This record gives sequence, structure tokens and C-alpha cells, in this order.
Amino acid sequence: MSKNKKILIYGYGNPGRQDDGLGSALIDIAREWVKKENLRLVTLDDNFQLQVDDVTLMIDKDLVIFVDASREEKILDYHLSPVLADTQANYSMHAISPGFLLALYHKLYDDYPPVHLLQIRGYEWEMSETITPAACHNLEKAWTELRNIIRNPDLLTDDQIIFKQIKHP
Repeated sequence: MSKNKKILIYGYGNPGRQDDGLGSALIDIAREWVKKENLRLVTLDDNFQLQVDDVTLMIDKDLVIFVDASREEKILDYHLSPVLADTQANYSMHAISPGFLLALYHKLYDDYPPVHLLQIRGYEWEMSETITPAACHNLEKAWTELRNIIRNPDLLTDDQIIFKQIKHP
């Protein structure tokens, strides 16, 4: 495991809307493992949506990974990619993006950590706290990949990952 890397993993989505809760579900799984492994440099958080205040969670982090459910049909199970700064924000929109948080962080602190987005494929979005079996399967695959990254964050160097999508048989 790569030592001395401060990592933030932040899941978001609505656990009351079936697969939209995948981000929070992954954080629940990670909490148990991080505690068991005594990984003090890993910070975990989750919420229904990203907020402007969440930019402060990124302070002093060597790596930030946001986790969200995705409706994107091109994603087989999960998709991990770098986040690009996005200065476009509509303050009347329901939620802000990881890219907006990255741009805000840069504006406030004149720097930024590597930031990635882990999207987990979901299928159903109705009012229910139950994640679908297919999305649970994708969650397990995404957790396996994320656990490997936590053990070795250097896997996500900027020059190694421009686009990463793991396809499983």
C-alpha cells in the first residue's frame, strides 16, 4: 500500500431512489473496510448531492475520488476517469458537478489535487431504498477496483489514466 497519501472518497446520490444510492452504498462498504484496515489517511463522506462547501473537504488531499450512479448506457458496470475543471455553473441547478468543485478549489487555493469520478452503472430510479441486483453486481466490481486504488493510489497518475473503463466478461 502506498503510504502517506491523503485520500478523500466522496459518494453522492439519493439512497431513496433505488440505484441513485450507489455512491452512498459504496461509502458504507468502504467505511467498514477502512476501519478494519485502520487507514487513517482515507477520508470518506457522502451526501445526496455535492455542495459548494464540499470544496473544503479537498484541502490537503493527495487524491480525491467522487462516486456517483450513472444512467449512461455506454458504461457496462463502472467507469473511472479524471475530472476536468468546469467553470460553468448554474446556481439554480439542482446540484453542482465534481468539475465545478475542482475549478472552485483552484480559484480559492491556486492548486488542486488529482480528482477522479467513479461512475457506477444503475438501472432503476424509482422511490425505493433497494438497489437493483444488477447495480449491486456493478457496485461489487467498482468496490474491488476502488479498494485496489486505495491500496496503491499511484495507479491514478495523470499520465497513466486519461480514460479508464473496465469491461468484465
